[in-house]
Amino acid sequence: MDETSAMTGSSAAVAVALLTRMLREAFEGPPGPWTYFTDTAAGTGVLGTIGAVTASQASQPGGPGHTTIAAHVQHITSSLAITTRELRGEPVSRDRSKSWTVSVVDAAGWDAMRASVRRAYDSLWVAVGTHAVWDEDTLGVAFGAIAHTAYHLGAIRQRLAPRDGTS
Repeated sequence: MDETSAMTGSSAAVAVALLTRMLREAFEGPPGPWTYFTDTAAGTGVLGTIGAVTASQASQPGGPGHTTIAAHVQHITSSLAITTRELRGEPVSRDRSKSWTVSVVDAAGWDAMRASVRRAYDSLWVAVGTHAVWDEDTLGVAFGAIAHTAYHLGAIRQRLAPRDGTS
C-alpha cells in the first residue's frame, strides 16, 4: 500500500482504536496504568486539568507569550471544531488567529468555556469513530489534533505548576 492509499479492514480498525485511546488520554486522562504522553495520575487530561481551575486562575497570564489558560482552552476548542469539520469532509480554513480572542473569563464564562471544549471533544470523538475512509491526510489531521492538544495541555499544566521551586 502506498502512502496515499486508503486503509481498509484491520489496519483502519487499529488506527481508529489508537486514535480514540490517544484522544481519551488527551482529554480524560490515561485509560489505564500506562500512558502515551500524560502523567499516569487520574485527571491529567485537558478536562480533568481545567476542571479544578477557577476563572481567576484561568485568566492569569503566564508563559513566554503571556497567554492565559482560558486562551489555550478557547484555542483547543476552535482547533477541535476545525478537525471535526475536516474529518466530515467539510471545507475549513486553517487560520486559527481568531481562536485567541478570549483571555479573561468570569465564572459563568469559564463554565461555558469548559462545557464548550467538552462538546468539541465529544464531536471529534464521534467524527473519528464514524469516519469511513482513513488515508494519510485524514490520519494526519486526527493525529495532529492529538499532538496539538498535548502541546496546549502541557502549556496549561505549566501555568498551574507550583512556583516555589518544588516542581
